Amino acid sequence: MLHVKSWTAAGLIAAVAVVSAADYRTVQGELTAPSCTPAEVPEVAGESPAARTMRCARQGLPMAIQTADGLFLVEGDYAANNNAKLLDFVAKPVEAKGQVTEREGRMTFTVAAMVVRK
Repeated sequence: MLHVKSWTAAGLIAAVAVVSAADYRTVQGELTAPSCTPAEVPEVAGESPAARTMRCARQGLPMAIQTADGLFLVEGDYAANNNAKLLDFVAKPVEAKGQVTEREGRMTFTVAAMVVRK
């Protein structure tokens, strides 16, 4: 009986590993602040869209990668500490690798690595 339970647990672990691997993706797009509205962050006369997005990122507003396939909300270490690891990528074309999940109809992306595309 113990042997059967061990096999079942091993099978379950293997199944979880396959699902996790299927959700790991590379996406390309632009890092944006989709919730950066004038109500959240007042507009400044003459400020560029990139500078405004940077202000929103520094305030810790949610960031996302806008791709041809849609919007991927960034979560995890890259979004921690008011988006500290994202600041070098704001309003730039990026390529990111990480775990994609869907929650409440939105795609979320836990970034493992990100680079600026050339």
